[in-house]
Amino acid sequence: MAAAAPAPSRKTETYTDTKRRDDVRGANIAAARAVADAVRTSLGPPGMDKMISSGDQEVIITNDGATIVSRMALVQPAARMVAELSRSQDAAAGDGTTTVVVLAGSLLRRAQSLLSAGAHPTAAADALHRLSTRAVHILQSMAIPIELSDRESLVKSASTALNSKVVSQYSTLLSPLAVDAALSVVDPAHPDLLDLRDIRIVKKLGGTVDDTELVRGLIFDKKASHAAGGPTRMENAKIAVIQFQISPP
Repeated sequence: MAAAAPAPSRKTETYTDTKRRDDVRGANIAAARAVADAVRTSLGPPGMDKMISSGDQEVIITNDGATIVSRMALVQPAARMVAELSRSQDAAAGDGTTTVVVLAGSLLRRAQSLLSAGAHPTAAADALHRLSTRAVHILQSMAIPIELSDRESLVKSASTALNSKVVSQYSTLLSPLAVDAALSVVDPAHPDLLDLRDIRIVKKLGGTVDDTELVRGLIFDKKASHAAGGPTRMENAKIAVIQFQISPP
């Protein structure tokens, strides 16, 4: 009696659903690009100003990228990362907040096209990392070092930064003030450790930008203790720092 022939083996195929993963990745890119598109039209000197109304009826008109992004009520994690990118740029350089957000949005758009073409996310990320290294190398080769003693070049750099701000028409007045304020508090031995909190900006109502002036010293924003009869200005005054109560119990 002949033996029965073995049954043909069946190859087991597995199916992995990647649609949800792709949808999450696409949603993150779309949210980050939405933030970039919101500030894109405020980039550069021809950029348009934005009118922002907060919940307490406060209205702000600005074209500063950091201000616009900080006023957004962002919940999506990727969008919040773009906002943190703008804040980090503002803290590190004080300028270029709109530029970094727009660049991030453009890179994400290109990354999305690579992913749609079938590129692996890790390969796209590695390519962007190599791109950033090359871009830094090119920028460093083009950069012109500026010494703290070269006040004219510093004023030109400040004027360039102000040309894209709301106060661009006052750049000739504010640029020298900003440079002189920074030079008055910077340590020449450690120019990279400038703390901008050492410079205080005191705002007063009733005047114009033309009334802005640099005061080399301390300003106490306090009213006179007596309405009349007391001194309103005193030269070479001495200030007592007292750590206990001097008024009657």
